[in-house]
Amino acid sequence: MNGNLILKCFIGRITTSWLYTARLSSAEIGGLWGTYLQENMGVCLLKYFLHHNQDKEIKTVLQQSLKFSEAHVQQITQIFENEGVPIPEGFGEKDIDLSAPPLFYDTFGLSFVYSMSRLKMINTSFLTVNVAREDVVDFFVTMVKQATEIYKTTTTLLLSKGIYDRPPMIPYPKQVEYIKKKSYIKGFGEKRPLNSIELTEIFFNTERNYFSILICMGLLQVVKDKEIHSYIKDGKSISEKQLRVFNDILMKEELLGNVPIAMEVTEATASPFSDKLVVSLFHSLNAVDITLLGHALSLSIRTDLAAYYQKFIIEILLYSEKGFNIMIDRGWAQAPPHAPSRKDLQKLK
Repeated sequence: MNGNLILKCFIGRITTSWLYTARLSSAEIGGLWGTYLQENMGVCLLKYFLHHNQDKEIKTVLQQSLKFSEAHVQQITQIFENEGVPIPEGFGEKDIDLSAPPLFYDTFGLSFVYSMSRLKMINTSFLTVNVAREDVVDFFVTMVKQATEIYKTTTTLLLSKGIYDRPPMIPYPKQVEYIKKKSYIKGFGEKRPLNSIELTEIFFNTERNYFSILICMGLLQVVKDKEIHSYIKDGKSISEKQLRVFNDILMKEELLGNVPIAMEVTEATASPFSDKLVVSLFHSLNAVDITLLGHALSLSIRTDLAAYYQKFIIEILLYSEKGFNIMIDRGWAQAPPHAPSRKDLQKLK
């Protein structure tokens, strides 16, 4: 074996060893910590939907999704235990009541898994590009693949059941076009039609808000705490406002707007979820919504759309603060792992 080959093998072994034995970075700790809480919450919700669901096809998807989420919780637990990192306090049997009547019909369970798989693909992709240690990279890459698998399955099932609404259709372009006028960005007065990228963002924003409204409708029937009930009611109003704004834009463009999905909330009034789980779910969804609105803002060239997205981001930031304050007041808000205060450490005793 020549010297160069020996050196390459030696460096390869050192690199591989480092990738598995190096301390976790702040990005890796933070990514795993947040994922643990989200997946742990997902386990509780999936167990609830699975307990009540009678549709065999939907039940299979719920079981597969639950299997993945439980494995993710176990894998993160193992990594943290190996590194001596405390395991976050998650959710458990005390946070769901399987004896309570079903709050949603069967198809909502499918809508839930579809929506969560979309959000998981997006969020986990962000996390994946911020980590380097091989076991953590492998974990997040696998998680993206599994979310993609669930997304494909749920989309196919939604289509087969006739409850999947596709974005608006437009004619195929006949040639490549270049923007020739600065008025292309104009969003008030005389303005150009929406382009395909802007249409996509509007469609999925409305889809996400229809889903949020259904969650709010169900929870408003069962939550008894006045402060949390008011918080959920405010969230419903925000989603309804976004729907009105973007559907109004679509109607003016003669694109008909998006039609709400079928009613999927039962008449149940007994809560199957703890107040802590409810507020934590909203806190998690708010964070994702801010990310996706920011993404839509970055892709929307027309100034009226940009103005609306900025307005809604600010509104949800303020709404998210209200929910976070509820969590702090009730002792539910766990602080993410953080850097030490060097100024405090450097003080003379």
